[in-house]
Amino acid sequence: MAESDLQASLEPLRARIDALDEQILILLNQRAQAALQVGDVKKRFDANGPVLKPEREALIIRRLQTINSGPIPEAAVAAIWGQVISACRGLESILTVAFLGPQGSFSEQAAYEHFGRAITGLRCESFDEVFRAVEAGQADVGMVPVENSTEGAVNRSLDLLLSSSLKVLGERTIRIHHNLLTLTGGLEGVRRVLGHPQALAQCQAWLSRNHPRLERLPVASNAEAARMAAEDPTCAAIAGDAAAAAWGLSAVVSGIQDDPQNQTRFLAVGAQDAGPTNRDKTSLILAVPNRAGAVYDMLAPLSRHDVSMTRFESRPARTGQWEYYFYVDLLGHHQDEPVREALAELRQQVAFFKILGSYPRQ
Repeated sequence: MAESDLQASLEPLRARIDALDEQILILLNQRAQAALQVGDVKKRFDANGPVLKPEREALIIRRLQTINSGPIPEAAVAAIWGQVISACRGLESILTVAFLGPQGSFSEQAAYEHFGRAITGLRCESFDEVFRAVEAGQADVGMVPVENSTEGAVNRSLDLLLSSSLKVLGERTIRIHHNLLTLTGGLEGVRRVLGHPQALAQCQAWLSRNHPRLERLPVASNAEAARMAAEDPTCAAIAGDAAAAAWGLSAVVSGIQDDPQNQTRFLAVGAQDAGPTNRDKTSLILAVPNRAGAVYDMLAPLSRHDVSMTRFESRPARTGQWEYYFYVDLLGHHQDEPVREALAELRQQVAFFKILGSYPRQ
C-alpha cells in the first residue's frame, strides 16, 4: 500500500478519534461540575466533612466495570476512572498523602495508583513519620506497606497500626520490579549495593549468585538507595523504574527479584471510617488469654457466623511472657450482620480487641 493510500485510510479514523476526544472532554467537564455541586451540598450539611469517600469511589469504579462491554479491560477502567475521580476530587480539595520517600519509592507509586495524580505527596523519612504526619493533620491520609509476597509482614507497619489511632480505609497491591541501578549502567568501581532491608532480602539469591562480593547495606528506602547511588559512583541501588528516572540512574540488570511474581500490599490509613460497599475487608488486632485452646476459641465465632478469614499474622507482644498479638483480615464490613455478630462474640472472649478498619477490597 502506498503511503498516500495509508494516510487516506487513516484520516477519517483519526478525525473520528479527535471528535470523540472532544466529546469526552465535554462530558468530563460536565462530570466535574456535578462533582463540585455534590461538594457544595455536602458542605451545607457538614462543613468539616471529609472530601475523600473511599466507599463511593470504589462503588463508581465497580459499577462501570460491571457494565463495561470492552474492548477496554476492567483493570484499565479502574485506572482511567481512578484518575477522573482524583481530578474531580482535587477541584474541591487537594488530598495530601504521606508516604515513605524520597522521590521514586514504591510507596509513592502505591499512593498515586490508589488516590490518583491530583494529590499532594508528602515524602517522609520513615513509616513512623508517615503515621505522625497524618495524626498531626499535616497529611489527610498515609500509605504504608504491610506485607510482601516473598518476605512476609512489614513489622514496623504492623507495630504502628497497633499503637496508632488511625484507621485503615483502603488497600493497594502493586507488582514489585527491582533493578540493579548505577550512574553509568555498569559496575566498574562499584563496591556496595544499597536497598531497603526488604528489597535486599527479596533479591538475596540473585545477589549471592551473581555478585557475592558486593557489600550489602540496608537504608531507609529503595528511593533513598537510588538517591545515594546518584551521589556516589561506588554504590549501586536496588530500586524500581520510578526511582531510576527520578535520580538519573541506569539499569545494570532489570528484574533481579528472586520471585518474578513479587508483590507488596499497602494500606491507606487516615482518621475516617470507610462505609460498606458489599465487597469489603475488615482488619483486626486480637490477643488471647494464655490458656489452652484460646486461639481455637478465638477463631470459632468466625466459623459459626460463616465469616472468611484471609490473613492471620502474629507479632510478639514484647512483654517477655511469650504473648502475641494476632493481625487478622476478614471478608466483609464490620457493619455487615454476620461480621458484626462474629465480632461481638470475639470481643467478649479475647484479652485485646481492636478494629483497624473496614474498607473496599481491591
